[in-house]
Amino acid sequence: MTPYRSLLTRRLARNPARLLDVRSTLKHFALINYALPKERLEKYIPLDHFDIPEFQIRGRRLAMMSAVPFLDVDFHFINFPLIKFRFGQTNYRVYVIDKRTGEPCVWFFGTTLGSVVVYAARLAWQIPWHYARFKIECENGKWHYATESKWGEAEIEIEDSGEVVSVTEGFESYDQMKLILTQPIDGFFYRLDDALGSYSVWHDEMNIRQGRAKNLYFGLYERLGLLSRDEMQKPHSIFLCDAILFDVYLPPRKIT
Repeated sequence: MTPYRSLLTRRLARNPARLLDVRSTLKHFALINYALPKERLEKYIPLDHFDIPEFQIRGRRLAMMSAVPFLDVDFHFINFPLIKFRFGQTNYRVYVIDKRTGEPCVWFFGTTLGSVVVYAARLAWQIPWHYARFKIECENGKWHYATESKWGEAEIEIEDSGEVVSVTEGFESYDQMKLILTQPIDGFFYRLDDALGSYSVWHDEMNIRQGRAKNLYFGLYERLGLLSRDEMQKPHSIFLCDAILFDVYLPPRKIT
């Protein structure tokens, strides 16, 4: 077993549910990855806590980040299963290395959600979730998401190739790629009070197909100067998954 597969297997182990843990089936899950110069990201990430890894892509050493839209079908607290919410969501994140553990994880710029639960989470945990209006249409191999948000508007049109994902450029093996891009179970972020925060998730190993970009726009990445509109049309890779069950371990932790 390779070191990547060993760590991936460890991350597939599910923790017992706690009082405030959330469970949701995510449908129409799209993982849209971008490769870009590390220098563009450095001012947004606390480099005393995290390294930004680089990958050999298109003849250059480049960092990677992603936008991840999906539909929460039945978002609910595991111990209170009768109250469920359905809404669109998009996560904006950078692939980083936790200096404390040496393991891959993600740094979140923030998240847009199409539900009023966003306000409760912001108030209770200072988590950078932002309200948005979503329109999601995924049928006949066409995946379309439209997001109206002052913080992170987006327009996403993807074509499902139907082809199983193989190793993508910049990774030495399929296991390394899956570990870093699809299984970063620990996420970190600046809370709304500017302190560092973190939460963890669990999900099974994803069955992923290749997507093709038809039209991509992310207002957040343009506003932060991370990608131009032209660069957004040329992602490193797009992975599609029809449905995947997620556990979210809550409440988030404040890092001191």
